[in-house]
Amino acid sequence: MSSDFKLLKPRFVPVLDEGFRPAVLANRAFIDEVESSGAGVPLVLGLERADGSVSRFESRVFPEGHARAGANLMYVERIVKFLLWQRGGWKVYVGGPKSVGEFIAMCYAPDGERAFDYQFMGQDVYEHTFTVVSCKPEDVPAEKETTRPLGRHLDGYRIGFDLGASDRKVSAVVNGEAIFSEEVVWEPRKHSDPSYHYNEILAALKSAASKMPRVDAIGGSSAGVIINSRPMIASLFRSVPKERFGEVHDIFLRIREEFGVPVEVVNDGEVTALAGSMSLEDNGVLGIALGSSEAGGYVTMDGNITGWLNELAFAPIDYSPTAPADEWSGDRGVGALYFSQQCVFRLAQSAGISLPANVTDAEKLKLVQKELEAGHKGAVDIWRTMGVYMGYGLAHYADFYDLKHVLVLGRCTSGRGGDLIVDIAHEVINAEFPSLAERVTVQLPDEKARRVGQSIAAASLPAL
Repeated sequence: MSSDFKLLKPRFVPVLDEGFRPAVLANRAFIDEVESSGAGVPLVLGLERADGSVSRFESRVFPEGHARAGANLMYVERIVKFLLWQRGGWKVYVGGPKSVGEFIAMCYAPDGERAFDYQFMGQDVYEHTFTVVSCKPEDVPAEKETTRPLGRHLDGYRIGFDLGASDRKVSAVVNGEAIFSEEVVWEPRKHSDPSYHYNEILAALKSAASKMPRVDAIGGSSAGVIINSRPMIASLFRSVPKERFGEVHDIFLRIREEFGVPVEVVNDGEVTALAGSMSLEDNGVLGIALGSSEAGGYVTMDGNITGWLNELAFAPIDYSPTAPADEWSGDRGVGALYFSQQCVFRLAQSAGISLPANVTDAEKLKLVQKELEAGHKGAVDIWRTMGVYMGYGLAHYADFYDLKHVLVLGRCTSGRGGDLIVDIAHEVINAEFPSLAERVTVQLPDEKARRVGQSIAAASLPAL
């Protein structure tokens, strides 16, 4: 990446991560510099998805040949990376200086620095060859977004489930009230046989079904990219060999046949946002679940969901060249390493907390949370650090989403941890981004909703 792009040290330095360089500060400083130069030219990015829908993002950059034009490259590459994981797309239009388009095409190529994204967004998700089109701003296609209503059906006897990388939750829901909820530790990422996943999910559903006279519908949420209730790709199933992934694609369709009722499954982030919208009785909600990874979901100002991916776990929030690298995508500074139990484990050593090797991740997290509740300084520093990340991260997200509410939930927010994260995030936002503080509320659900709200909202997905 170009060293011409300036990174800023934040006013609030995370106590366990002095190298943190927030994306939001770097991006805004770059835009201010372009504007104050008086030489800025338009940049228009377009992302096309398989259904023909198109997202657009507009900004300004230095013109070709300008002394600061080298800074364009990292700025645009990081924006493209964010947009791909937020909105999705197999074709990216780069309307702006030719050198920028050429650089993006070089990065997002089979042998480029973003080869993972090339394969993932191309063949794995959208089943097209990933393509970068360098063009003039006026040649980027017009925006063509689609939204649709999601869930909010609470009539009848329903089952809702939520599949995470450390635990699976299930609820039996009768006319909108959860009469039974269960949380079971599992480790799906370590199992290569799809029948393990199928049997575990089936066991959860049968457990909930046993608490009701009948089952009218089943709704679920799962980490990963889910299209028409079919997992296209998901870290939960990362150990399943490619030749058997067809069994994963059809796993929820088989459950539909098993029970003979409507079954709808969507990305866990979407259900997080839906749960938030339902509990707040309002829209414009970004839900962020801090669990095994980071799940993101968005309900629009008119109460619908988009066709976007909202996979914020792999969208960058830290531009530091020494930021930790994600083991799956290989990229640095992405959300999964800042808003999840992965962050807790990453910071534990610096906090003076040793983690046992031969226990599940869920047990490791509980161990650190126990230290937090006991007032261990290192554990407190972990959650304070995550709070700083959250403050700057939410300001970054607000540059890409139209928001009124942010709901923060998930396993990492249980107990004292959630309050620490939100309180510190408020402190950062109030001081650094006062205009954002005036228009967006950041809050936690209550303890019960944090733990099982996801599966209850999931139960509302299918219409009868």
